[in-house]
Amino acid sequence: MPEHAAAPTPQTEDTAVPPATPAARRTGLLVTFVLGGLTATPPLAMDMYLPSLPEVTRSLHAPAATVQLTLTACLLGMALGQLVVGPMSDRWGRRRPLLAGLAVNVVATALCAVAPNVETLVAFRLAQGLAGAAGIVIARAVVRDLYDGVAMARFFSTLMLISGVAPVVAPLIGGQILRVTDWRGVFLVLTVVGVLLGALVWLRLPETLPPGDRHGGGAAHALRSMRALLADLPFTGYMLAGGFAFAALFAYVSASPFVIQEIYGASPQTFSLLFGLNSVGLVIAGQINGKVLIGRVSLDKVLATGLAVIVLAATALLLLAGGVFGEAHLVPVAAALFVLMSAMGITLPNAQSLALLRTRHAAGSASALLGTSSFLVGAVASPLVGIAGERTAVPMAVVQLAGALVAGACFMGMCRPWKTREHTRAGSEGDEN
Repeated sequence: MPEHAAAPTPQTEDTAVPPATPAARRTGLLVTFVLGGLTATPPLAMDMYLPSLPEVTRSLHAPAATVQLTLTACLLGMALGQLVVGPMSDRWGRRRPLLAGLAVNVVATALCAVAPNVETLVAFRLAQGLAGAAGIVIARAVVRDLYDGVAMARFFSTLMLISGVAPVVAPLIGGQILRVTDWRGVFLVLTVVGVLLGALVWLRLPETLPPGDRHGGGAAHALRSMRALLADLPFTGYMLAGGFAFAALFAYVSASPFVIQEIYGASPQTFSLLFGLNSVGLVIAGQINGKVLIGRVSLDKVLATGLAVIVLAATALLLLAGGVFGEAHLVPVAAALFVLMSAMGITLPNAQSLALLRTRHAAGSASALLGTSSFLVGAVASPLVGIAGERTAVPMAVVQLAGALVAGACFMGMCRPWKTREHTRAGSEGDEN
């Protein structure tokens, strides 16, 4: 393995969440808040915009499937941008790539507000996602710089609380903005938010990657690091499990405005309230994960439980949408979505923690792979939910169930948590020999 390349560290079921090392450094409350704000970039960029999707179709005279591409473009940009920014942060530190990305993101968001047609809006949303990727990937890398073991797993749950607040308030804010202006005003508000976040990063977020821990290689070194990470089968399994679980989440994000408003007749404000309620469930589950489960139950078991609940909720939603129990109403559909979204609160942070625990080096590259896989799968899931048009919720439920089943298959087949201890012991004996 090349020097400085990521060296995956096997974890047993008992040591999958080792005690935090003495070297783990504590961050101040404001820094924690800033990292939470950076991880909240996707819900801020997408969820505040969701209630206005039907209005965008009318304003720009575009079909719903084309307008949904504005979500796909943003998601695709976030996926590709992470592959670039992650390795850059391993080479030049965290602050400079982060500040550059935030600056470009502000400009792209402002341009979205003046897009004259849907094609231009899709292009600007792609640029917005490419630049916004800096906040997502570097926030995870900073957490890996600062924490290890139990502390890292719990901090990810804390970030789930902070970033989970964004989906709660973003659609509510978006719905209220639509009372006084149109969808373009949503992007103006997002521009202001981006400026404020950039100022906080400039003033309060220190550099967390010392010069001695940076590498001097270029693209070739980054590719070697990523190849070493992908060669670790459990890392790849956790990465794919989290990515396909994210596909189930993004199918909900992309399709729910049309499902809830167009199919079940809810107002933008009612949709915002339901969306916020689901986000509250995600936050509560995340806090149970961080405060109660981590340190008492292995992360593999918690992740398996989360994936199982998502499968059950998606199955129930498919049966409801398909009319198996008669004509579906909003309440049971909303209940199934609530359970599914709540399970995300214990699934996504644990998949990320288990993957990052397998590498102590090249945290930026590892974070980039995790983020890119999630957003690429989500970008594919977005247009699939509109295949059958706007008159049924079946496509959304099918995509969610398929994503959850594939996630479970990757977790069980590649991570094989029931055999981790034996593999680790065999590896240790080989090292000793």
